[in-house]
Amino acid sequence: MSRRIPLAPNQVPERDGRVLLTCEGRSVALFNVADSLYAIDDSCPHQGSSLCGGRLEGRVIQCCAHGLRFDLASGYLINSKALRVASYPIEQHGGQVFIVFDSEEAGQ
Repeated sequence: MSRRIPLAPNQVPERDGRVLLTCEGRSVALFNVADSLYAIDDSCPHQGSSLCGGRLEGRVIQCCAHGLRFDLASGYLINSKALRVASYPIEQHGGQVFIVFDSEEAGQ
């Protein structure tokens, strides 16, 4: 079972922008890369640093603390499956944007 969290228009970043949101009790970084939306946990799985303010190149975000780079679409560390940040699907229906959390993730 999944839970769809609707976003207000001001919570959706402009093209090539990003916003930090609080959803389901967690910090979520939402990125707009060339009009595609990506949502990930804001906490780097290495040592918990914020990812929202990191350097963004295409759909790759770089952690400010130690330089680890993650693919926004999959959440995986670039060129490795050893480390992953949680990523969440985005749905759009009739102009409304939703972040989708699986019930397993909601319990984390």
